[in-house]
Amino acid sequence: MKSGDAMDVRVAAKAGFCFGVKRAIVMARTTVRGRAGPIYTLGPLIHNPQVVASLAEMGIKEIQDINDVEEGTLVIRSHGVGPDMLNTAREKGLNIVDATCPYVRRAQDFARALTDQGYQVVVVGDREHPEVKGIVGWTGGRAEVVENADEAAVLDHKDSFGVVAQTTQPLANFNSVVNTLRDRGVELKICNTICSSTTERQQAALDLARQVEIMIVVGGANSANTRKLASICRTSETTTHLIETADGLKQDWFKGVKVAGLTAGASTPDWIIEEVKRRMSEFDEMNSPEEGMKEAVEVKAVRHGEIVTGTVVYVGQDEVLVDVGAKSEGVIPIRELSCCEVTSSQDIVKVGDEIEVYVLKAEDNEGKLILSKEKADAEKAWVKLEEALDSEEPVKGIVRDVVKGGLLVDVGVRSFLPASLVDRGYVEDLSKYLGQEISARVIEINRGRKKVILSRKAILEEEYGRLRQEMLENLQEEQVVKGVVRRLTQFGAFVDIGGVDGLLHISEMSWYRISHPSEVVKVGDELDVMVLRVDRENEKISLGLKQILPNPWDTVVEKYPVGAIIKAKVVRLVPFGAFVQLEPGVEGLVHISHLADHHVAKPDEVVAEGEEADVKVLSVDPTEKRIRLSIREVTREKQEREYRDHNAGKTQETSNVVTIGDMVGNLFEKQQEAIDKQVAIDKQVEEEQGDEESAAEVKEEKEDKEEDNK
Repeated sequence: MKSGDAMDVRVAAKAGFCFGVKRAIVMARTTVRGRAGPIYTLGPLIHNPQVVASLAEMGIKEIQDINDVEEGTLVIRSHGVGPDMLNTAREKGLNIVDATCPYVRRAQDFARALTDQGYQVVVVGDREHPEVKGIVGWTGGRAEVVENADEAAVLDHKDSFGVVAQTTQPLANFNSVVNTLRDRGVELKICNTICSSTTERQQAALDLARQVEIMIVVGGANSANTRKLASICRTSETTTHLIETADGLKQDWFKGVKVAGLTAGASTPDWIIEEVKRRMSEFDEMNSPEEGMKEAVEVKAVRHGEIVTGTVVYVGQDEVLVDVGAKSEGVIPIRELSCCEVTSSQDIVKVGDEIEVYVLKAEDNEGKLILSKEKADAEKAWVKLEEALDSEEPVKGIVRDVVKGGLLVDVGVRSFLPASLVDRGYVEDLSKYLGQEISARVIEINRGRKKVILSRKAILEEEYGRLRQEMLENLQEEQVVKGVVRRLTQFGAFVDIGGVDGLLHISEMSWYRISHPSEVVKVGDELDVMVLRVDRENEKISLGLKQILPNPWDTVVEKYPVGAIIKAKVVRLVPFGAFVQLEPGVEGLVHISHLADHHVAKPDEVVAEGEEADVKVLSVDPTEKRIRLSIREVTREKQEREYRDHNAGKTQETSNVVTIGDMVGNLFEKQQEAIDKQVAIDKQVEEEQGDEESAAEVKEEKEDKEEDNK
C-alpha cells in the first residue's frame, strides 16, 4: 500500500438491525418501563449475545422452558412461536407481549390458511430454527420442512402443495424448491414469505463482496441469517471472516488491503458495526503508520444559542459525541436527543450521521461543549408544522411511545396522535406502530403550550376515498378480483378488494344453505371473488364467491340417476315431507307420502333432523334445482328382495303345491291396481305441494335478502 492511500472501508447499503428485530427490542424495553413483576423471553430475544446481555441488565431474563415460570410477563421473540406455546402461557396466567416480526406472522398466517384449505404445507428453511418450528406449529404439526430442492424431490406424493418460506431464506433456494415441486405436476399454491429486507441485505452484501479484497461479516455466532450472509459473500470468492464483535478482528487480515467490505446480520446493533469499522481503520493505521498523519483543521468558534451542523462520531448508551469543527467534540446528553423519551441513543442516530444541533453551552464547568438535537429539531419543526396546518400537507414522524389514549410521535417536537385517529377503524394493539415512520395531518397547534395534535386517519380516509372512486369507475360486473375478509356480520362479509370494501352476501357465499358467514370464511382470509353488481350512484359493490366455485347442480343428473339409491342426511322437516342433503349444495324432497308404506300424519313420526337414510331417486330437474326422492320405495324394494330370496330357497316340490295365493290371486291383483292408483294420486299431490313449497322458499329467501340489504 502506497503512502497516502488509506484503506477504504465500505459498509454494505443494507446492514444491521431489520425492522422486526428493532421492533422487538423497542417492545421489550417499553415492557420494562410499563410493567411490574418479572419479565422473561423464551430463548434469546434476538441472536446477538451483546444485546441479550444488555436486556438482562435491564431485568429481562432468558428462559428455555415455559414451565420454569409461574407468573410475570412473557415477551415472545421476533421468531414467533406456535399456538400451543401461546395457549400454555395464557393458561398459566402470564402476561404476553407478542414481539413476533410481522413478516414471520405473515408466514404463520399463510401456513395456517393453506392447511385449512387442504394443502400439504411445505416450509423452505432450517428445520431446527425456532422460526420454522413456530410456523410448523400453526399447521398443527402437519407441515413438511425442506432445506433444499433435493429434499423437496423426495417428498411423499400429494395432490397439492402450499409453499411458504423461512423469512431469511435466499430467494434462489426458495425458487429451486418451487421449481422442483412444479416439475412433479402437482397443484401448487406459492406464498413467498421471504422478508424483503433479508433479500436486500443479502444482495447488498454480495454486491459489496465483489468489489472488495476482504469481507467482514458481523453477527451472533448462532444467528442463521448471519451465517447465510457469510456464505453468500464467499460465493464471490472474496476472503470472508465472520465475527461477533471487534475483538474477533485480526490485524494481519488487513496487511496490503486497499478496499475492505463490512456487513452485518439483522440482529447486529449499529454500535457494534461502528466499533468494528473503527477497529478496522485502527489496524490500517498500525499497518501503515504514515496514514495516521492528519492535516490541521481550522477550529470553529461556537456560541450559545447557535444552530450548527456536525457529524456524529460516537454513539454511547447515555450520550452522543458530535464533531462541529470546534476544538473538541460536542456532547449531546441522551435527554437532548429527542422530544420524546429515549431508551437507547442508537434508536435516534448512528455514527456518520450529519445532524443540526443547538448550542446549549459553549463550555460547561468541565470545559465540554453541550449540544441539543431536540432544540434544533424543534426550531425547524414549529415553522414546518404551522405551514402544514395551513396547507393541510401531511407531515412525517417516528412513533416513539404508546401512552394512555394514543401515540407520541416525534415530528421534530413531541406530538400526540389520539388512538381514535390512528387508523380508519379501531386498533387493538397500538404497540405495532412503535419505531415506525408515519404520515399524518396536523389538526391542532398551540406553540405556547407545546401542543401538537395529529390525525393519520384523515390521510387514510382521503386515500380510501380516492381508491374507492377509482375502483368504482374501473370495476366491471363478472370481473374476478382478489380480496381480504375484513369484517363478518349476520348477513355476510365485508371484503377489501384493494382499499375498497364490497359486500359478500351470505346467499352468495355457497351453493348450499349456511346459517352464518363464519361457516365459509373468517376475518383475514384471502380469496377470489366475482363482482356481481356495481352501484356507482350509491357507492355499493356486491360480490359473489359461489360464482367462481363449481355448481354441484351441473352434475346431479350424472351423479344421481333416476332409480339410484343414495344415502342422504335429513336436514329439514316441513309439514309435507323432509328435505335431505345428498351433498353440500344439493338437497332433495322426500314427500310425506313417500316416507313410509303406511299413512304418515307428520314427518317426525318417521325421520328426525340429522339422521341418515337411504333414498331412491324418482326424478331430477337440474333447471329448477329439484330432486324427488322416496324412502318408501327403498323399503318396498328391500321387502321384495327378501321375499324373492325366501322363495328362491323353496324346493321344486314345494313350489308345485297349490297355495291360497294361487286361489285368490285375482284378489291381490285388484288390490295392487288400487295401490298403483293411489301412488299416482300421491305423486300428483306431491308435485302440487312441492311447487307451493318451492315458491314459498323463493319468496322467503328474497324477503330475507331484502331485509339484510336494508
